[in-house]
Amino acid sequence: MTSEQELQETILDLLPTQGNWSEDGYLWLTDQSNQLLEYSDGYIEVLPTPTDRHQVILRLLAFVFYQYLQPRGGTALFAPLRLRLRNGKYREPDLLALRDARDPRREELYWTGADLVVEIVSADRPDRDLVTKRREYAEAGIPEYWIVNPLNETITVLVLDGSSYREHGVFARGAQAMSALLPDFAIAVNVVFDAE
Repeated sequence: MTSEQELQETILDLLPTQGNWSEDGYLWLTDQSNQLLEYSDGYIEVLPTPTDRHQVILRLLAFVFYQYLQPRGGTALFAPLRLRLRNGKYREPDLLALRDARDPRREELYWTGADLVVEIVSADRPDRDLVTKRREYAEAGIPEYWIVNPLNETITVLVLDGSSYREHGVFARGAQAMSALLPDFAIAVNVVFDAE
């Protein structure tokens, strides 16, 4: 065994085991890593490295949302940026938006809320975005959640209705994905999935 391997094993021995991570430990780890990490009740979740297609779609969406929100006093940012949903739960949405850029939930180390989040579905674990995060973002009271799904080339726009989401629309090629929260905001589904 090389000295570098021994050092890596020693460092790993010093880190908490899964289920025993604290929020402070998670925040420290994300500052030391170039990997996207999420935190759920003591567990660190490592996200897959984004693909080229994922990043092209995200670049387009970030530009379009920011272009809409900025003149109206809002903002849109993209991962990596931590979103604290509650004590013990942090996510890294692909895109986060606030209608008011001065919203107190917009904090330096992480946001404590958002008006709208977007997730681009990953092929490795689609249920993370389609089921798990849908439930978690609703529980956190986020008014609108967009699920951009390259696997079937649809954009699902969900609107908070009480403590869960209802579908505002499932938009496929040929349609315009429309926000319920942002007046007159729409984007052609073809434009999203044909981005280069």
